[in-house]
Amino acid sequence: MSGQVLKDGAVIDAKASVKPESPEGKPTVTVLDYGSGNVRSAVRALERAGAHVVLSSKPEDVLNADGLVVPGVGAFETVMKELKSVDGIRMIGRRVAGGRPVLAICVGLQVLFEAGVEHGTESEGMAEWPGKVELLPAPVVPHMGWNTVDVPEGSRLFAGVEQERFYFVHSYGVQEWNFDVVQPRMAPPLVTWSEHGARFIAAVENGPLCATQFHPEKSGDAGARLLRNWVDGLRKPAPEASASGAA
Repeated sequence: MSGQVLKDGAVIDAKASVKPESPEGKPTVTVLDYGSGNVRSAVRALERAGAHVVLSSKPEDVLNADGLVVPGVGAFETVMKELKSVDGIRMIGRRVAGGRPVLAICVGLQVLFEAGVEHGTESEGMAEWPGKVELLPAPVVPHMGWNTVDVPEGSRLFAGVEQERFYFVHSYGVQEWNFDVVQPRMAPPLVTWSEHGARFIAAVENGPLCATQFHPEKSGDAGARLLRNWVDGLRKPAPEASASGAA
């Protein structure tokens, strides 16, 4: 990849300042293309939610879209390796640091935590949040199907669908939340929970960075409304995102 070498070692394409074109003034959303399966359903769901969607790993598309969606299917360690192969971890970090919205789905949520343990092997995550992804202590895994969620007051992501069910497919989850970092001018994270053998994190809203353990693109009308909520939030910066970008 050719382009400018930044101070942190990231290589950014010379056209990375060019925002993806959007017809009819729709928010632009890039779905990060790094080899994760089943991204087409996410693309279609985001289009129905009102976004102009690009499936890409090009820096100009990832860094400058109004929103970035990070899908995730498969094993924690594999997803981390695939993200690194397209410089995805650096680009996600740059968006978050700049207050640019990111939505991660399923294993995309999991790799945002410090580590994942699968089959006795611990792999390093992105460490955006403290915590470890571990096997759910349930009689039957994977946790596959519809489940309720416990949504905190003030959630924008779940506005209008607080009492609905969402579709999960996973065997691992984060079962504790120990985030004690308070940043000036930034609201504390909102954590949504669900339960399968034990309580686990179903979603996090943390300024520009949001993530769901369930698949909104497979969650029927409830998932469609959640995606519309997120896409609608791209039309103007949320207060948390603005504060993060100014920090």
